Amino acid sequence: MLAAGLEAYRYAFAAMASRHELHAWAPDRAQADAAARAAIADVLRIEAKYTRYRDTSVTSAINRHAGGDEVPIDAETVALLRYADRCHALSEGRFDLTSGVMRQAWDFKRRPPRLPTDAEIAALLERVGWPRVEWDEHSIRLPRPGMELDFGGIGKEYAADRAAAILREHGIVHALVNLAGDVRVIGTRPDGTPWRVGIQHPREPAGVFATVEVVDGAVATSGDYERYFEVDGRRYCHLLDARTGRPVAHWQSVSVVADLATLAGSYATLGMLFAADAPAFLAGQGAHYLAIAADGTMAGNLPFLRGTS
Repeated sequence: MLAAGLEAYRYAFAAMASRHELHAWAPDRAQADAAARAAIADVLRIEAKYTRYRDTSVTSAINRHAGGDEVPIDAETVALLRYADRCHALSEGRFDLTSGVMRQAWDFKRRPPRLPTDAEIAALLERVGWPRVEWDEHSIRLPRPGMELDFGGIGKEYAADRAAAILREHGIVHALVNLAGDVRVIGTRPDGTPWRVGIQHPREPAGVFATVEVVDGAVATSGDYERYFEVDGRRYCHLLDARTGRPVAHWQSVSVVADLATLAGSYATLGMLFAADAPAFLAGQGAHYLAIAADGTMAGNLPFLRGTS
């Protein structure tokens, strides 16, 4: 039964080069609209602050000064850097905020696609290395010219958590935030049952591979199907191991359910990066996950319904 006096409201918007949506239940449209406006505004704020595509962003300022002066940073940026530092340590260097420069070798939009040479990869790896970055509570400095930071690996999931927090602050107790497939839910569905979230089929763009149940948590998936190209029958995806500068290939996708979208997203990405060692890594973190291998076999401990939505 739907919670007494609540109505459903849906909001669609664009940010971070993707389409997103919010579903909120509230006593009236005025409350829902105010909550949604504030949540969406914060997603757009995070995009503007951390995108590498705007000259006015924090990321662009840091990258412009690579090899030069330090750049002042605020508490929010420090918190993201701390989390990225934790991901780097957990991944044993596979995840690295400075590895975005490798996109100069791997162009997933080029047609026909082209494999980079070993020399090109090696040259760019000289500009990768999170341990080289100098940072503290007040400033950050990239020590080598040409180094870059890229918050893309954690930014969208962080935005999903912020949107959910803002909806709560506006009195919303039942809601779903979907940022291009990374989902954060508040509470239960209005009828008291768990949310049912579909996991995209990694080889069927319109298909749902599985459905999982979530209460007051998040689901995130990392996969080889979002940006990739094929050469001689082999798939090369955008997820690169920062230690080698080369794409991972063991899993089609890894999905994780966690309390926060930031945590679910990073565990999913790290699962992809750990390749065959992902089950041991994710089990060691106590993560609830479903992984689909390149040959279609599955691994994980996450209860799910197959092929339903």
